[in-house]
Amino acid sequence: MTTFSDLGLNKKVQQAIDEMGFEEPSPIQAQCIPVVLTGQDVIGQAQTGTGKTAAFGIPLVEMASATSRSVQALILTPTRELAIQVAGELRKISRYKRVRTLPIYGGQSIGHQIKAIQQGVHIVIGTPGRVLDHIRRGTLKLDKLQTVVLDEADEMLDMGFIDDIETILQETPKERQTLLFSATMPDAVKRLAKRYMKDPVNVTINRGEVAVPLIEQVYYKVLERNKLESLCRIIDSEDIQLGIIFCRTKRGVDELTEALIARGYMADGLHGDLSQAQRDRVMKKFRNGEIEMLIATDVAARGIDVGNVSHVVNYDLPQDPESYVHRIGRTGRAGKRGLAMTLVTPREFKLLKSIEKETKAKIVSREVPSLADVAERQAEIWRERLRTAVQEGGLAHYRAILGELVDEFDPVDLAAAALKLNTGDLHGEEQADYDFGDTGAAPGKVRFFINIGRSANIGPTDLIKFISEEAGVPRQAIGKIDIFDKFTFLEVEQESAPFVFESLRQSRINGFRINLEPARPRERVSRT
Repeated sequence: MTTFSDLGLNKKVQQAIDEMGFEEPSPIQAQCIPVVLTGQDVIGQAQTGTGKTAAFGIPLVEMASATSRSVQALILTPTRELAIQVAGELRKISRYKRVRTLPIYGGQSIGHQIKAIQQGVHIVIGTPGRVLDHIRRGTLKLDKLQTVVLDEADEMLDMGFIDDIETILQETPKERQTLLFSATMPDAVKRLAKRYMKDPVNVTINRGEVAVPLIEQVYYKVLERNKLESLCRIIDSEDIQLGIIFCRTKRGVDELTEALIARGYMADGLHGDLSQAQRDRVMKKFRNGEIEMLIATDVAARGIDVGNVSHVVNYDLPQDPESYVHRIGRTGRAGKRGLAMTLVTPREFKLLKSIEKETKAKIVSREVPSLADVAERQAEIWRERLRTAVQEGGLAHYRAILGELVDEFDPVDLAAAALKLNTGDLHGEEQADYDFGDTGAAPGKVRFFINIGRSANIGPTDLIKFISEEAGVPRQAIGKIDIFDKFTFLEVEQESAPFVFESLRQSRINGFRINLEPARPRERVSRT
């Protein structure tokens, strides 16, 4: 299997996978999905970040019947954070098939969970303790269950969940499919597999070497609305001989290619919809230096072996650490130095940190260059190019072109005019900034209203930690916090406010969905 389309999936599932930007299965997905679809038990030994959630999530959604109201699959995870993460992934995969998923875990209202189950859920993702609680209450019925997934089994056993897991498995039908995923295979996990699984197929994925030491890795925090302009400034501040820019989807490649060409960049796109002849033509232009930047998807870039790629840009973050490693490995070849640059929007910041952790790489933060930075860097590049051209000589033909103009105009003005014609305008566009208006905040700050408070079991320390990790802003950028029972006001430094706004407004804390908006001055309340 080389692409997901080779699996013959339901059109609605395939559509969701396409929109998620998955073109090529990761190794564990390629090995697991076909086997899981046959109904066999599977033991997958793989670490977090290898794409294992989709390895079981895609076949579970594919096999689920949306017309039934019963629970058909149960996924057990060691923590509520992982339960929420897995549920989010499955929700994307099942978007068009209308397969309903529900995370259940401690710390969230059990009444809310009971109501959701009663409305009809097809796939339940939960922690062992809370799942067992529902089973004992009779609110979670597993008599129609077809598949059980034990995700991060070694972690669950380390946390003392073995008895709960065994009790849950004994409550499920004997004729079921069991999938077990674990980063390590200690004896306790092997005993569990032997007792509850039937002739499982073993799939082992070893993470390869992480990254080439000669590759410098940096990231830029950008707002979604300023992403293209930020990319242009970054490109303009670098001396790129040959660069590859990665997008998550084919549509993204087309749109970015068109936008860069319209701005005068020498660029072309490469993705899976191109014929072999078109692909060969684009690659020839790239190798010959007729284009400076190749915009590509992960699949399209596979097999590209161009030795002098100086820069790799992740315009969109990849789906997993493996893809990140493969992407940046396109530069820094043959002992040459390379630079890998990643654009990170507020909602992607946690994913970047996950990639950094899994690859054990140090990805350094950089500021998006200002207009003045770009202009100065471009001027520096052109001064160096002119110096080299003069030293290399061979200018007789061009002197002849100038001819009488030298008598008519100042030679420095002529050189400046030639430079202007060749470079165009060195100044880019201004970034589209947020205007939050008057929020009643202290000078230099923005005040936000959040729809959760003490009743969601949060305190100021929890909130500061959450915002800092979720939005990637320094803790000292968060100012005054007023927490009430049902809502909270907080102040954030002006330059960090857009990142907090974009990353938090559709996130969750302690299982509660956050609604964050700029505060209004009249909403000042005396603390009770």
